[in-house]
Amino acid sequence: MTAVLCRHFGLAHIEIAEDIASDTFLKASEHWAINGVPDNPTAWLYTVARNKIKDYFKHKSVFENKIKSAAKPLEIELEKEFEINHQIIADSQLAMIFAVCNPANPIEAQISLALQILCGFSVEEIANAFLTNRETIKKRLQRARTKLRNDKFQIDYLTAADIKTRLETVLKTLYLLFNEGYFSTTNNQLIRKELCSEAVRLTLVLTENPLTNTPQVNALLALMCFQSSRLEARTGVNGEAILFDKQDKSLWDRSLIDRGNYYLVEACNGGEISTYHLEAGIAYWHTTFTDNNKWEHILQLYNKLILVEYSPVTALNRAFAFAKVYGNEKAIKEVEKLNLSESNYYHELLGYLYSSIDIPTSIQHYTRAIDLTKSKVEQETLQQEINRLLQISLPPFK
Repeated sequence: MTAVLCRHFGLAHIEIAEDIASDTFLKASEHWAINGVPDNPTAWLYTVARNKIKDYFKHKSVFENKIKSAAKPLEIELEKEFEINHQIIADSQLAMIFAVCNPANPIEAQISLALQILCGFSVEEIANAFLTNRETIKKRLQRARTKLRNDKFQIDYLTAADIKTRLETVLKTLYLLFNEGYFSTTNNQLIRKELCSEAVRLTLVLTENPLTNTPQVNALLALMCFQSSRLEARTGVNGEAILFDKQDKSLWDRSLIDRGNYYLVEACNGGEISTYHLEAGIAYWHTTFTDNNKWEHILQLYNKLILVEYSPVTALNRAFAFAKVYGNEKAIKEVEKLNLSESNYYHELLGYLYSSIDIPTSIQHYTRAIDLTKSKVEQETLQQEINRLLQISLPPFK
């Protein structure tokens, strides 16, 4: 809704569009609770939003005083047909994300702004995505929004060169959106399927546009499909996390795996190999039902990925694959070399690796991981594992 309003009325008033979108849904929650959900909820919402923005432009003197010279053109714009359909919404969101990811702002600011405006991320969620603190993100967002207002950005037609310049940032935004859904660090749910679905939908929109249907885009969509196929198997009935080894493969979505295979093939129609290609390849091997050399292939891909784009998470994931190939003892040495003692994932992995070798040390690492993670679901899952190990280590009752 924010994207559609901004596209129709101008990006310079992005905060107005956000406020009106919020007010519209507030009115819906009040009206629908009494009168029931209308036959066409989408049309109802956009009609209310259009009326609200017309009232704003007509009656708010602050708006009239600040851009008085532009009042007449805006009145004409307001009288234009405000048609809404699936294609217009999709096109508006695509145009909006490219408009926000403008090189006038630093890349980190572009991504932060897109995550907040288009994806609804909180400051804390953005901070976690960038592994930084809230104050840094707040300042980054403030500067980026000020830049948009001062430059009076509009959601205009973008040339092929514009799209090519901005596509990498757009893809990074969608990647972070999916990741927050796939493994949420700021919510009481381990998985937020609505974020995963939104990321898939927006990436799919990119594949439907000739200018953005690139190998990188298809590789990212393949990655999302493979990962999404295992969502139902990653949590138990009480929301607890289920490790890969213990997942019920019958719950994997075969249709999503097939879609992932399709987009991975499409991603190979070119000479480039991006990080998304490598990650999609890793995700592909995770979804294969055979164990024949699976982990050797995964480890080889991680070895390439870590050379192209190092990150602590990639290093820890590589260590897990290393354990599958060479055993836990050798993997422990690989993990401890990383010295990521302030990372809960680091201690979780060591807890897992030590669980079959040294239970007291395993419990120490799991306990430290509980202290470091913000996720209540993750804390409960780790505590369950500690309880299981304690039962194993207790002497038999006589």
